[in-house]
Amino acid sequence: MNKLKIFGMGILISLFLSIASNAETIKIGTEGAYPPWNSKDASGNLIGFEVELANELCAIMKAECTIVEQDWDGMIPALLMRKFDAIMAGMSITAERQKTITFSQGYADEVASLAVMKGSSLEGMDTPEGINLTLGGGDVKKALKTLTGALAGKTVCVQTATIHQNFLDSGDVGKVNVRTYKTQDEVNLDLASGRCDVALAAAVAFTDYAEKSGKPVVLVGPTFSGGAFGNGVGVGLRQASQLGGTLGARDAELLKAFNKAIDQARKDGVISRLAIKHFGFDASM
Repeated sequence: MNKLKIFGMGILISLFLSIASNAETIKIGTEGAYPPWNSKDASGNLIGFEVELANELCAIMKAECTIVEQDWDGMIPALLMRKFDAIMAGMSITAERQKTITFSQGYADEVASLAVMKGSSLEGMDTPEGINLTLGGGDVKKALKTLTGALAGKTVCVQTATIHQNFLDSGDVGKVNVRTYKTQDEVNLDLASGRCDVALAAAVAFTDYAEKSGKPVVLVGPTFSGGAFGNGVGVGLRQASQLGGTLGARDAELLKAFNKAIDQARKDGVISRLAIKHFGFDASM
């Protein structure tokens, strides 16, 4: 092993030991209501892709961690109030959120999709398989125009305070009747009951619900990424520059430690393994 590699490993070990030696436990907030990203089992225990990934990252950092439950619409305020130190809750990295908090590098891709019940008139829409709003172009404009016509007069259900609601409110698909819900579970139930014509969320949220419930939920239209949908999912953290002093230094240290741990988890195949286990495909970044 050359000296450069030894030096690099020394920095990494020092960083993790610095986090581990901190007397405070790292508290990680998650929703517990967004399967397969995070949810609860019959006994009320937190489970899912991010719960397992959080434990793996903490093991790499050699840190003692506690995962706590937090309602989605209060997630960022709770982080800023220091109720916990980090967010792992299927939170996409967006420019709007980065005005308030910072993010680690992305650890998983999340594409959004519209979903309907089988037999809906929205099945078979003529759109590309996927569109990236950041890249834009003729195909994206054509797809948005098709969606604008298809969704006119429809009730679109979505979880509140999400990138999916932000997209619908943006006007990119015209003026639609948006109905918001506190949790994705509530969205799924009203979609299945016919109270929603169509719903918008992470594609895997719908496929997971269809598989577990047996309901004939069908993905329609293109998958969405980029723009309002962000650039992958990462660990949300406080901006160290907002505080300064000891607290700000610890937040900056946490950001570095999470980034290093994600690098290691990716290299070891941990993220890929967990993604395939929970999503059925490799969504790692």
